Amino acid sequence: MPGDRLLRILAQLSTDGDGGSGTRRLCEVAAQVTVMSGAGIMLLSDRLPWGSLCTTNDVSALIEDLQYTLGEGPCVDAHNLGAVVIEPDLATPGQPRWPAFAPTAVEAGARAVFGFPVRLGAARLGALNLYCERPGPLSDDQHADALVMADVVARAILDMQADAPPGTVAAGLEVEANFQFVVHQAAGMVSVQLNVGVDEALVRLRSYAFGSDRLVAEVAEEVVGRRLRFDDGNQ
Repeated sequence: MPGDRLLRILAQLSTDGDGGSGTRRLCEVAAQVTVMSGAGIMLLSDRLPWGSLCTTNDVSALIEDLQYTLGEGPCVDAHNLGAVVIEPDLATPGQPRWPAFAPTAVEAGARAVFGFPVRLGAARLGALNLYCERPGPLSDDQHADALVMADVVARAILDMQADAPPGTVAAGLEVEANFQFVVHQAAGMVSVQLNVGVDEALVRLRSYAFGSDRLVAEVAEEVVGRRLRFDDGNQ
């Protein structure tokens, strides 16, 4: 029953685990209760910076960086569609998708990926990402636990953000987060260089990063460090 699942998840969150706390503990428990190789939580709200709230290991961190760089993947789709996104075998999918994301994720060690919307009512906050190093679908219990976990994550985010001043991110959300602030700074600089909107500048940054087989954060650091400009043909 959903109530039993919720109580079990809350009880697990209250334990010390591996010493993680806050959003890191949410990711740890998400991976544990669903018996996945790793988990991550992406913030995709229009009101707060895009980025990763937490990840459990290097592979889950790369999965989230890739999605941020490419603008595609299970978390992005789950957030945009407001529905669970399941890919039981990234290497040989029944219906190919995420042409840029999938090969690199597979190479990193993710064979199955699952995105669960993190939302509460009309508040769309992002997505919970789960991955497994082996191909295969979720069991009914894993799927049900992930749905409850995504709801717990949504409530935790809203609770932590409740007392933050408008337009800012609560300190509790920043502890384990990678909000890609350098990317937002770089997008502002590219916007000025090219005389385009910030959204268009971010698209240009992502396109350049993809074309050079790099993460968008690496490109952004060069822009902010004034080692790369987009008004001299780099676009």
